[in-house]
Amino acid sequence: QVQLVESGGGMVQAGDSLRLSCTARGRTLSAYVGGWFRQAPGNQRELIARILPNRKTNYADSVKGRFTISRNDAENTLYLHMISLKPEDTAVYYCSVGGDEGQGTQVTVSA
Repeated sequence: QVQLVESGGGMVQAGDSLRLSCTARGRTLSAYVGGWFRQAPGNQRELIARILPNRKTNYADSVKGRFTISRNDAENTLYLHMISLKPEDTAVYYCSVGGDEGQGTQVTVSA
């Protein structure tokens, strides 16, 4: 059974940084495309970053230059490092690997 355990969300002010973590149990992350989605109230779910098995990364325009997705293969953990956070980044963030998703972690950015 695959389990993705997320952590690292919280309440911050605009301009602050956060790092989200997603540790996989029952699946080797490096064999799959890993991604981070987010969903704000009233909005559709948005794919914001993904990392391929070869570590190539892609980003949504809304986060490009501010968010970095990475993977630690020894820890089997996916990360999303977020800097220069804005109020519009407020959302529930989900990691996704191989069709499975984590439970989500709330990120709230105040002005």
